[in-house]
Amino acid sequence: MKAKTNKSTSINTSIITKLKDQQLLNDQALVVISCLSLEDLIATKLELTCNNLNNRFYGFDIWRQTGYIVKEALLKFAISTTNSRKSAARFLGLTYDEFKKYCTKYSIDI
Repeated sequence: MKAKTNKSTSINTSIITKLKDQQLLNDQALVVISCLSLEDLIATKLELTCNNLNNRFYGFDIWRQTGYIVKEALLKFAISTTNSRKSAARFLGLTYDEFKKYCTKYSIDI
């Protein structure tokens, strides 16, 4: 009798794997990131962005866009860490139809 294997219905891979493949992340950076709280990591990223923009973040409504940014990150995380799109929806506490709607809204390929 043949053993049943679970196949992933999600073609997306881990965000970490993608960034490593693009040589944007390495194991040393992951160790440092794992020591930071999420709040410190976000604040650091914002500070680095502002430094590159000469401390001018004008025209970008960061306060109102934060919810959009976080929800997009949660969708990407759920897709990359689950075996299927339906599992990703369940992980987020969404119906599958809501999940598909949000993926379209946030321009995420599923």
